[in-house]
Amino acid sequence: MVASCFCPASSPVLSSDDGFRSEGLPSGPWAHVGGPQLFPVSLWMPLEMSPFGCWGLPAALLALFCCPGSGEGFEVHMYPEQLVVEPGGSKLINCSTSCAQPQTGGLETALTKTLLESGAQWKQYLVSNISQDTVIHCYFTCFGNQKLKSLNISVFYPPKQVLLKLQPAWVAVGRSFTVECHVPAVKPLESLTLTLLRGQEALCNKTFARGDSGTRGATATHNSTAHREDGHHNFSCHARLDLRSLGGGIVHRVSEPQMLKVYEPRPDNQMVVIISVVSVLLFLFVTSILLCFVLGQHWRQRRMGAYGVQDA
Repeated sequence: MVASCFCPASSPVLSSDDGFRSEGLPSGPWAHVGGPQLFPVSLWMPLEMSPFGCWGLPAALLALFCCPGSGEGFEVHMYPEQLVVEPGGSKLINCSTSCAQPQTGGLETALTKTLLESGAQWKQYLVSNISQDTVIHCYFTCFGNQKLKSLNISVFYPPKQVLLKLQPAWVAVGRSFTVECHVPAVKPLESLTLTLLRGQEALCNKTFARGDSGTRGATATHNSTAHREDGHHNFSCHARLDLRSLGGGIVHRVSEPQMLKVYEPRPDNQMVVIISVVSVLLFLFVTSILLCFVLGQHWRQRRMGAYGVQDA
């Protein structure tokens, strides 16, 4: 159960015998000017003579903790609670408070700000020309107490270019080739994922470690062996920048598709030359042997014929 807070609105009216006039300001030995008398002036005052009777002390505590005026229990809110923008972008910022009657309030930033609308408990600003990561503050003052609410603004650079390269573009079946994807400038690097694709098949996914505050390029490579079916698929690279942890969305970018030209391997020219030379030498060797044999037979027949004539 929650107790209701209340505040005394006016002084109690008692009879003149108790030291108060029936109306107007109090008088007499129990007089108290400037508001309701929560406690007896004298320590010897009976409880039944207190303005709140036996509930004097609890009523006083409730009045101190529940009545407005302290300004300690109010809150300050900002919307959005997280913000991510492109360089030079502009965003709306709302500052609000739970204080019913704030004395002052506003937005504290070194950026260009414009107050668009305001109410008793809220203000709306346009913050523009955001070029780097920064922190801005909403503040409100309530009954002399000031509170702040901070907002981190992150600047991101989307992957505007995704470049794909096949090395070599012509490759023989069974030979190796490399698929390379490069993004020239991106931030934040730890939110980037590069996926190399062959058709709809993912060849590899690459994520990156947190870099410095500036923009950096990112590269993913994959080595593979060429197959005949590789020549029937498009190769591409998909860049994905996930900004949800910073209060943004997901940025997608895909490279232009490329085809790998795959051909059947041909005999090595050097081997062809070697085989040709060996074949010619072998042919000459065989030919020379046959020629020697024929000439030897012919010379032998002539010699045998000469001996036969002499015998006759």
